[in-house]
Amino acid sequence: MMRIRARTVGLALIAALLPWAAEAEDGNWFSNMLKYGGTTVPPSQGPDLGEVYCPTIDVGENGAALRSYGGRADDNAALRSQITLGRLARECVRLADGSVSVKVGVEGQVLLGPQGRPGRFEAPVYFTIKAGDQTIVTRARKVPVSIGAGEAQGLFSVIEDNLVVPRPLSESYEIGVSLHGNPGKAAAPRKRKKAPANAAVPTESAPGAAQ
Repeated sequence: MMRIRARTVGLALIAALLPWAAEAEDGNWFSNMLKYGGTTVPPSQGPDLGEVYCPTIDVGENGAALRSYGGRADDNAALRSQITLGRLARECVRLADGSVSVKVGVEGQVLLGPQGRPGRFEAPVYFTIKAGDQTIVTRARKVPVSIGAGEAQGLFSVIEDNLVVPRPLSESYEIGVSLHGNPGKAAAPRKRKKAPANAAVPTESAPGAAQ
C-alpha cells in the first residue's frame, strides 16, 4: 500500500500536480517501455515457468515530493521548485538460481515555483528493496531535468534494473522508491580478523559500533 501525503503548496501548484500523483500502473505505455523496450506489446512468447512474486511499489510518507525554497521553508511565495514522482512500474524475473531480478521505472516532473528560474535541475531518486527490517539492495540516481526559457516544468524518467533479491527472500520482499534520504549501502557480513596464536581473544564489538 502506498502512503503519500504531499502538503498543499497553493492552488496553482495543486492544479499542475494532480495528474502526477505517484501511482503504480500496469498495462500502460510506460510499463510496456519498461518490460519490452517499446510502447507496444510484442507477440506472446509462451507462459513463464512458475509465478514470480512482484509486489507493488511503495512510496513512503513524504517521499513523493521534494521542495526547494529561496527563503523561509513552507512559505509558498519563496518556493523555487518542486520535484514530484509520477507513474511507477516494475518488472520481476526469476533467475536460474532461484533469485529474482527486479526492474523499476519512475516518471516525474520538476515544477517551478514563484521564485524559480528555468535551468538545469537534478531529481534524486532512491530505490530500495527490503525484507522486513533487512535491507537487500539500495540504489541512488540523480536524474538531470532541463526547464527551458518560458517554460514552467520539465519531465524526467529513469529505469533501474538488476536489483537482485536472493532466493530465500524472493517471496517476502518490498520495493520502495523515494525522493528523500540517502539509502546508504546494504549490510554486508563482517570479516573477523584472526588473532595471533598467543594473543587473547578480543571481545566482539556491539552491532553498529565504529570499526
